[in-house]
Amino acid sequence: MQQSGLVEVENGFTFRDLNKNGKLDVYEDPRQPIDARVDDLMGQMTLEEKAGLLFINGAVVNADASIEDKPDTPGFARAAVTQMTHQQMNHFNLWQIPCAQVVASWYNRLQRFAEQSRLGIPVTIASDPRNHFTRNIFSMAAMDFSQWCETLGFAAIDDMELVRKFADIVRKEYLAVGIRVALHPQVDLATEPRWPRISGTFGEDAYLAARLTKAYIEGFQGETLGPQSVACMTKHFPGGGPQNEGLDPHFEFQKGQIYPGNNFDYHLIPFEAAFAAQTAAIMPYYGVPMNQTDENVAMSFNKAIITSLLREKYQYDGVVCTDWGLITDAYMPDTIWPARAWGVEHLCEIERVWKALEAGVDQFGGESCPEHVVELVRTGRLCEERLDQSVRRLLRLKFQLGLFDNPFVDEAEVSRVLGQPESVAAGFVSQQRAMTLLKNVDDVLPLQGQLKIFVRNIDPSLAARYAEVVNTPAEADFAILRLATPWVPVETKNPFARGFH
Repeated sequence: MQQSGLVEVENGFTFRDLNKNGKLDVYEDPRQPIDARVDDLMGQMTLEEKAGLLFINGAVVNADASIEDKPDTPGFARAAVTQMTHQQMNHFNLWQIPCAQVVASWYNRLQRFAEQSRLGIPVTIASDPRNHFTRNIFSMAAMDFSQWCETLGFAAIDDMELVRKFADIVRKEYLAVGIRVALHPQVDLATEPRWPRISGTFGEDAYLAARLTKAYIEGFQGETLGPQSVACMTKHFPGGGPQNEGLDPHFEFQKGQIYPGNNFDYHLIPFEAAFAAQTAAIMPYYGVPMNQTDENVAMSFNKAIITSLLREKYQYDGVVCTDWGLITDAYMPDTIWPARAWGVEHLCEIERVWKALEAGVDQFGGESCPEHVVELVRTGRLCEERLDQSVRRLLRLKFQLGLFDNPFVDEAEVSRVLGQPESVAAGFVSQQRAMTLLKNVDDVLPLQGQLKIFVRNIDPSLAARYAEVVNTPAEADFAILRLATPWVPVETKNPFARGFH
């Protein structure tokens, strides 16, 4: 609280006067029950402020930790303050970052900016995984963070305590820089071997995935959500693994999920473990569950999936946030990446927003269009009581995480928490343990003696530490090859799609 500019004292009690009215409101009082605090705050919010809560989008972190827009800001991201000022938004996700120390400084500046808003609602920062080796649009480079095996490697190891330890270490790293929502775990089952997102899963065994999912969430969230928790957004409900021909519904050339063994329920098993671990949030996937419900529309537009299955059958009352980019098209230099509004492509943006809310979602990922929610309420298409259901869930999570009481991080702690030798060593050991020997015909391994080896896709200087590296297979006793997964290129101008394999 020492970094806040709004500290007041009333009857000996110190609090943050978030609405600047000179008195202690219920929502400003950490001694009050969370439900009472939510009620008090919602009673003071405008329609525009409520609508802004329902959107989360990417925010760029400037190299100098400033929070303003820069001339070289990427086209797909804007400074968070622009979205906070003009659209009343206060949820953002991070992609690539300059370094952890800069993020912590940027984050504190952003929270100080947020507390100057009318009601002082704090910002919530989310992130995709950033502690592994995969680097693409859904997994960031590790950089200053400890680097571990992929989650598929954790499945190969099958050690719940190791997964729990990993999650606990990453939780501390996230907390140090202000990341409070993990856009993971990804608990899809890898039942289609051609699907390009297998490395982020716990494999194809639903019961193994369920065990590791439980440990993962416990490590991030703890027994209950609190100020030391990182909330997990478990994805992609009701399972994103069974993709037709292995092509991913991020892109328009494949939109449907198929269940050739009639195994829809099998994909739910890891999510049942996530519910038992009280995952704070759920993210549905892009795909259309072909012929599984009364309409072939994508999960987030599908009332049978979100309301009937998730809300009613599983009695889930946490946050449901769509995957990124379901409402608006993304304009790229040589092409347009259409909104992943599969099954409802014919609907305009505002109708897509209405259908997703009607299906039961709370928040829109990768979108910044709260004006659509405002218009839906003002025209009577969406009742404010329905809007309030989602607002309540989103505010409740902010209160549970302690963001209203002290959202700031200690910038001096960043270098102590990140890069700890113990964490780095643990990550390295996980990489070693994840190496899996598939077969060893005639006990060829381990290699012994003074050997000559031929290598491909391996750094020869590293291989030379262990054997003599030769230039051709003919000269070698053995060859060590690192193979790339076979894949079939798709015809597209979308650079993300070209690299999605």
